[in-house]
Amino acid sequence: MAGQGLSQHRPTRVSGVVRIGISGWTYAGWRGVFYPKGLPHSQELAFAARQFQAIEINGTFYGLQRPEAFAHWREQTPPDFVFAVKGSRYITQMLKLRNVAIPLANFFASGLLRLGPKLGPILWQFPPQLKFDAERFESFFKLLPRDMTEASALARRHDARLDNRDWLSSDVSKPLRHAVEIRHESFRDPAFIELLRRYGVALVCADTVEWPLLMDLTADFVYCRLHGSEQLYASGYDEKALARWALRVEAWAKGGEPRDAVRVLAPTKPRARGRDVYLFFDNDAKARAPLDAAALIKRLKLDRRSPAARPERSANRREAGPRS
Repeated sequence: MAGQGLSQHRPTRVSGVVRIGISGWTYAGWRGVFYPKGLPHSQELAFAARQFQAIEINGTFYGLQRPEAFAHWREQTPPDFVFAVKGSRYITQMLKLRNVAIPLANFFASGLLRLGPKLGPILWQFPPQLKFDAERFESFFKLLPRDMTEASALARRHDARLDNRDWLSSDVSKPLRHAVEIRHESFRDPAFIELLRRYGVALVCADTVEWPLLMDLTADFVYCRLHGSEQLYASGYDEKALARWALRVEAWAKGGEPRDAVRVLAPTKPRARGRDVYLFFDNDAKARAPLDAAALIKRLKLDRRSPAARPERSANRREAGPRS
């Protein structure tokens, strides 16, 4: 049966919590390959969530979802599961961070808070044409909520479009994490790295042939997206590549940096408490993403039942549709 052999697991506890997952879960090409033949589409998230400890929600990038959708996703996944949520492309791709206070409020009012403890990092992805502008990015970072309380306050500023379809509170109190994925060479700038560190925003380590691959550590967690280093969204990762990524994950989780890290600035000091690591495979063509994610999980021995992982935490209080 397709999908068998991917054992249920818990996050490793090297020092930080490691979560290996996939970007999105609704792909026709995965049916009968990753998903068992005949599995109802309505059960695909639940099936994927038994294999992986985290999944990126892609639909939030393309349009505002409804609170009921977030509630359904929460109900379909195990208690220790986490969703990474892609920020609205209206904010990052269309408005390009200009005049985004209300759109940002609408985004948070659309139902994210209904995920409660399953709300993981929020991913802000920028288009290849967008260049680094220190003033514009700092203004955006100042608007981002740092915890559930701030997110609730921001959500209450939504406009009339969210009237009678908003969700303004969470049943948990915890920090929020933000990560940015850049796609222009102008971000190879020390000023950008320093700005991220000032606001505790993670720089996404994006493996692709088309965009910058940077591994500067700027937050208390690491966020990776593996798009396929030879062919965008299509090429898989062989044993040699997976071994390389496994070493990187282990180094980050232990609070250090990989020996082969590509950086703008000098290495950071080792972090005694380690760093939580989120790594998502986005090479969804031919069902490569779930297969590669499962292989990396096996290599890192995350399929062995480990001690109960501590919840993700942020030391910096300031410190499923198509993918992209």
